[in-house]
Amino acid sequence: MKTIKTQIVALPKSVLVLAVAVSTAFSTISAQSDPVRLGFIPLTDCSPIVMAKELGLFKKYGVEVVVTKESSWANVRDKILTGELDGAHCLYSMPFSVYTGVGGKAGSEMKIAMMLNVNGQAITLSNDFCGKVGFKQMNKVTPVVAAKLKAEKEVTFAMTFPGGTHDLWLRNWMSSAGLNQKAVKIITIPPPQMVANMKVGNMDGYCVGEPWGGVAVKQGVGFTQIASQDIWKDHPEKALVVNKDFSAKRKADLVKVMKAVMEACKWLDVPANRKKAAAIIGKAPYVNAPADVIEGRLMGDYNLGCNQGTEVYDNDYMLFHKGGAVNYPRKSHAIWAMAQFVRFGYLKEEPNYQAIADKLILQDLYEEVAASMKIKIPTDDMKPFSLTMDKTVFNPANPSAYLKVVKH
Repeated sequence: MKTIKTQIVALPKSVLVLAVAVSTAFSTISAQSDPVRLGFIPLTDCSPIVMAKELGLFKKYGVEVVVTKESSWANVRDKILTGELDGAHCLYSMPFSVYTGVGGKAGSEMKIAMMLNVNGQAITLSNDFCGKVGFKQMNKVTPVVAAKLKAEKEVTFAMTFPGGTHDLWLRNWMSSAGLNQKAVKIITIPPPQMVANMKVGNMDGYCVGEPWGGVAVKQGVGFTQIASQDIWKDHPEKALVVNKDFSAKRKADLVKVMKAVMEACKWLDVPANRKKAAAIIGKAPYVNAPADVIEGRLMGDYNLGCNQGTEVYDNDYMLFHKGGAVNYPRKSHAIWAMAQFVRFGYLKEEPNYQAIADKLILQDLYEEVAASMKIKIPTDDMKPFSLTMDKTVFNPANPSAYLKVVKH
């Protein structure tokens, strides 16, 4: 048997250096070219992320994005925290709910990069209330609930996540109606499952985003008692929420994502584009709901159900940009949400409002992106404000004073 000898050739140092440099460059490109993973829940206000993808805006700004449909807000929370998702269309109050321990492990950080929309949620009541409580008839809610409690022993309302926006609109609605929240049962149901659960009698009413208010009307399952913009005109709703490490280590990619989403928000606020958007997001991979229902409420044309006719919203339907007024992530809104956690008994003590808002909102990054796109930055953050329905003044610099006088 012949012995095969292997000859080791010493390469020049310059060649070795070049090889290492090429290897490092390729690994860097590989790391940078990992697609950004963005999740969404099947709701009309996922439109900025979906349309940024469909319109080719992510590609325009040089970032590859994979968009995935998620099953629940808890699922979105978990995937953002573990990094399985880099970011998602998310309830704006959710990062504060999670961080304070209301809706997750206390201290867990999810970052808000920008806001996606205002308005466009609704409270739907089952047909049991039809003819007894009409559109925006707040004074009739409590007597009808009381009678139903007496007859059936239990009345159940649903929202989508503890401390989430739908939870807060529901509880503010109850407070304005003078309804004792401890007298009713409040459960958590994922948005796309609301209509089916009402159909089989699992709840008497629910608060969720469109199109699931409109779908209940179309299917004859329930009716719209009030829209969220009637509770608080131009209220903050969904946000682009991102993983902490992603925001720190892939800031350049996040900026590209934000620019693409911002452009989609501007596109969505052109009325002529809304019919096209409704047809696209209504498809099975996205919201999986009738395009006509999505379009109607996107245009502010609300069929209320229960023979109540139509309500037309002309300047306070779902908005995505409004000259930049929508997209700015305000710390005052974060503080308001956390004050609601105290108000409604989720937190026994007031949190460090300002520190948490500072930690979780990437306001400086937003301002940088907005400036680069020549988008006006609002100057109303941290100024006192009131809701449309509840006129109690909220001063973000003094939430304690508000909590002493607001109704529970």
